[in-house]
Amino acid sequence: MIIEILRNRVNQAIIAAFGAEYGEIDTLVVPASNPRFGDYQCNVALSLAKKLQQKPRAIASQIADNLNVTSICQPPTIAGPGFINFTLLASYLETQLEKIQRDPRLGVEQVKNPQKTVVDFSSPNIAKEMHVGHLRSTIIGDSIARILEFRGHQVLRLNHVGDWGTQFGMLIAYLREAYPTALTTANALDLGDLVSLYKKAKLRFDDDEEFRHSARQEVVKLQSGAEDSRHGWELLCNQSRREFQTIYNILDIKLTERGESFYNPLLPGIVEELSRQGLLAESEGAKCVFLEGFTNKTGSPQPLIVQKTDGGYNYATTDLAALNYRIQQDKAQKIIYVTDAGQTNHFAGVFQVAQRAGMLPEGVEVKHVPFGLVLGENGKKLQTRSGETVRLRDLLTEAVSGAKKDLEARLVIENRQETPEFINKVAQVVGIGAVKYADLSQNRTSDYSFSYDKMLALQGNTAPYMLYAYVRVQGISRKGNINLDNLPSRSVELEQPEELILAKHILRLNEVLGEVEQDLLPNRLCQYLFELSQKFNLFYDRTPVLKAPEPQRTSRLVLSDLTARTLKLGLSLLGIEVLERM
Repeated sequence: MIIEILRNRVNQAIIAAFGAEYGEIDTLVVPASNPRFGDYQCNVALSLAKKLQQKPRAIASQIADNLNVTSICQPPTIAGPGFINFTLLASYLETQLEKIQRDPRLGVEQVKNPQKTVVDFSSPNIAKEMHVGHLRSTIIGDSIARILEFRGHQVLRLNHVGDWGTQFGMLIAYLREAYPTALTTANALDLGDLVSLYKKAKLRFDDDEEFRHSARQEVVKLQSGAEDSRHGWELLCNQSRREFQTIYNILDIKLTERGESFYNPLLPGIVEELSRQGLLAESEGAKCVFLEGFTNKTGSPQPLIVQKTDGGYNYATTDLAALNYRIQQDKAQKIIYVTDAGQTNHFAGVFQVAQRAGMLPEGVEVKHVPFGLVLGENGKKLQTRSGETVRLRDLLTEAVSGAKKDLEARLVIENRQETPEFINKVAQVVGIGAVKYADLSQNRTSDYSFSYDKMLALQGNTAPYMLYAYVRVQGISRKGNINLDNLPSRSVELEQPEELILAKHILRLNEVLGEVEQDLLPNRLCQYLFELSQKFNLFYDRTPVLKAPEPQRTSRLVLSDLTARTLKLGLSLLGIEVLERM
């Protein structure tokens, strides 16, 4: 990683100039904000000024005098009040590109200390259809898991499905009256029908005291293991799993299901442990832990309820049990929860209680990865015309259909004939890739507006734009009848500005993935890939490749191949497939 090498060299120069006591200071080497300042800049002189009682520019000069970067950069320059600017040598870039040319990882290092990491994502509810609200958790969580796995961490991908609780009591009680065969026969009802029946059950539960009592009795029967209740529950869960798996297959998502029911036997032990630690209190008949630093609307301490007045448990209890199990049994060193931003306070409370109870030891990191809403183009919550939440399957089907229409229209304009298999394959890859990229390219903490037209566009920061850049390289290979895998090594010569710009960007992949691993913001990788596509297209338009004389021809083929391989790797880490032709 070039930036790490520069940071180390700056650190050595600081020690040489000012002494070992300054060896731990952050060197503040970052990519240059403007290309006219070079490729990287160092602002450490400004932060040292107060400690050394010297002017920043004088400090920068002393650091520069002690820098050993002659094989990497042109002589460093000092700008403004004390910025040190670095411009990489073409010879250094050539050497680095030749190193990664035969490396399937393209120079991306694996972490020295891999962690056992749990990524908790997707988490739909049994007996309900996956809707657009599940899209973000599913694809953000998958991308984070892919990146951590590629970096060398051991990742356990967990699907914490909602398969337990009062909602099943309501549904089973209603089905006993309306459709009893659904509790004895597999697939007696479609999942869509179950969703409709659940809504009716919820209305009955809210308005009918007798039905409410029946539903609660069903919960008790289910929790106590009554055979008929358990059998009906399992039928409902299996039917939902099959529907979920259809969506996961379309999105190429791999998950291990471990739902709320898995932790149900552990919940009494959680309450007992909280009591043993002296944390448990009673509030209006419920058992809870009063949170430090959290207050309710009246200014009183906010309780985290772990056992309700009727003796039942809730999400907080289950999440505490899950966290404890993941640490004690899964041996997780890091646990990442990918859920909507509305659950931020919930997880803050759970983490606090776990820490105070000794369930969360030092050395284990827990992190909530929040995300915003998916909005319609009108800036309001994305819904159907009837006001219903958009089903995820419908959203994906529409994206593939839109990609197919765009492709068929383009084929007519270009007077191209393609097989139905080709058209369907391209539509599937482009449509699903467009949906994923449109989401992942946004800062996950923000809401974003969903637009089929924008996400399927061939221009702009879209998946089709990235895929088209990849296809361009494959077109060069086909047109020149060249096997890009057999290009000679030690064959890179960078002369033109477009070549240098592209080379520098290719070599930043390791740096960018290191950043994403730390901040868990996949949009950083999206932005890197978008800029890579832009820089390649500029290079492609301004510098001939196949018609260039040797050795420029081979050198530019290597640059093109490295671009395509970087795009393919980067998109795969976002869960997006590439195409050889479009």
